[in-house]
Amino acid sequence: MPLRKFVEKFTKPVDEQDREQLVSWCAARGGAPLDDLELRHPVRIAGEVRSVRIVPRAGAASLEATVQDGRGAVTAVFLGRRKIAGLSPGRRVLLEGVVTKHRSANNAHDRLMYNPVYQLL
Repeated sequence: MPLRKFVEKFTKPVDEQDREQLVSWCAARGGAPLDDLELRHPVRIAGEVRSVRIVPRAGAASLEATVQDGRGAVTAVFLGRRKIAGLSPGRRVLLEGVVTKHRSANNAHDRLMYNPVYQLL
């Protein structure tokens, strides 16, 4: 058995290993799985920031951070903010808030969390 794990460690793609480590890290922090979130109810999620961008919404800029946990993704939208110190790609965070669905221009259903309470880890 130990030989199998040893061989698997060197033959499994690095992306897959990183994803599995992120899933276990998020589960250890008590975050709800992002692929199975209940909409319109308060949730606590853990994950890693994959991208940060500034987007104009309703005439004012807002900061959008896409957070993934290895199973799914949620976009945290901070209305009226252009910058949050320390929030950058690769940073691990805990978010608390209510998740909603938004239909985007390309017909995809994006899950958004507006102005969540956040903790940078």
